Amino acid sequence: MAVAAPSQQLLCFSNSTTTRARRRPWHSTNTASLLNSSHNNKPRVYFIICSSSTSQSPEANAETPESCVNLGLSLFSKGRVKDALVQFETALSLNPSPIEAQAALYNKACCHAYRGEGKKAADCLRTCLRDYKLKFGTILNDPDLASFRALPEYKELQEEARLGGEDIGYSFRRDLKLISEVQAPFRGVRRFFYVAFSAAAGISLFFTIPRLFRAFGGGDNAPDLLETAQNVAINFGGIVVLVALFLWDNKREEEQLAQISRDETLSRLPLILSTNRIVELVQLRDTVRPVILAGTKETVSLALQKAERFRTELLKRGVLLVPVIWGEGREPQIEKKGFGLPRKAAAALPSVGEDFEKRAQSITAKSKLKAEIRYKAEVVSPAEWERWIRDQQKSEGVTPGEDVYIILRLDGRVRRSGKGMPDWQQILQELPPMEALLSKLER
Repeated sequence: MAVAAPSQQLLCFSNSTTTRARRRPWHSTNTASLLNSSHNNKPRVYFIICSSSTSQSPEANAETPESCVNLGLSLFSKGRVKDALVQFETALSLNPSPIEAQAALYNKACCHAYRGEGKKAADCLRTCLRDYKLKFGTILNDPDLASFRALPEYKELQEEARLGGEDIGYSFRRDLKLISEVQAPFRGVRRFFYVAFSAAAGISLFFTIPRLFRAFGGGDNAPDLLETAQNVAINFGGIVVLVALFLWDNKREEEQLAQISRDETLSRLPLILSTNRIVELVQLRDTVRPVILAGTKETVSLALQKAERFRTELLKRGVLLVPVIWGEGREPQIEKKGFGLPRKAAAALPSVGEDFEKRAQSITAKSKLKAEIRYKAEVVSPAEWERWIRDQQKSEGVTPGEDVYIILRLDGRVRRSGKGMPDWQQILQELPPMEALLSKLER
């Protein structure tokens, strides 16, 4: 759960001693740090002013948005989610500042997610995205929202954010477009020529059509009918083709944006390595080629047994098997007090922001992680994995719920997929060893 608010310091004195109370900090620097403070900041010491008298001034008892959010966070940490929700709603009714409103709304969404109220959680997050410039990546990365990400309301929210609009803002779409431009750098150039040539053909057609009418009318100065008709046909055909190419390019861009969004979701899905360490899939980039096996328990178990024959060769090619059993996501996998991953699991995940980027790029961390990777990994939050696989099946025209396998590249993108379980001999022929030149180019 995110923690955010303006910092305050108060002094507290009793008759004989000074009392210090540790509280979780509020941040007033920017909205980016607002929702990631639990990873990047240490608790501050607060001093509370009080007197030996039992009476307090009305100002001391007055509720503020800050105090309500802090109290809500404290209540939530004790498992009193319903009471915490009341405090966040109270904070929103006290004319909060934008930072306070963002904190209250976001944490209110976390409470609704814990209670299984997907629609209410989505409404709160939608308001944060639209009015308070919340980054969609925060929703994507927060382990406290893991249960929400397995609900259909999350898929709807993600699709809205991908398309952009006044109801949800354009920040997520802009981020996706930047990635899309890197993957397809000449799309903008192509569109420029589509528009330029269409405009040129349109201008030519504008002047040619009157000539065609004159050719039909005949007369001494009338242009040649066949030549004029050919010019009109060429200009009109050119406009039709160029517009069709422009629309086709737009459609490909939307498909690419949807795939990038799915890839980003995939990269944040958690795994348990053989050493019981929990990592996100993004941390395994450039290190392994995950092969996701999704199906019934019997089908996946049979595929794993067949893969044992080729274990040594698969390891040389960096293959990491990730079995996903249909329906397993509806069963309680981990006992938890809050929502999302348990506290120990959440602590094992990388922090968000600059600190995470440094850890992900650290040579030491990568070499250490590489030593922990073995032949097979288990999924955390199976419902999230199932939802992603079903979305991928829909995008490729496969009936959701069929047995499928998905092979990922070293850079984390989907290499290929297929129905049923894979032919391991074919995979050995297709994938180059990790030290081969083709593997280095794939990174």
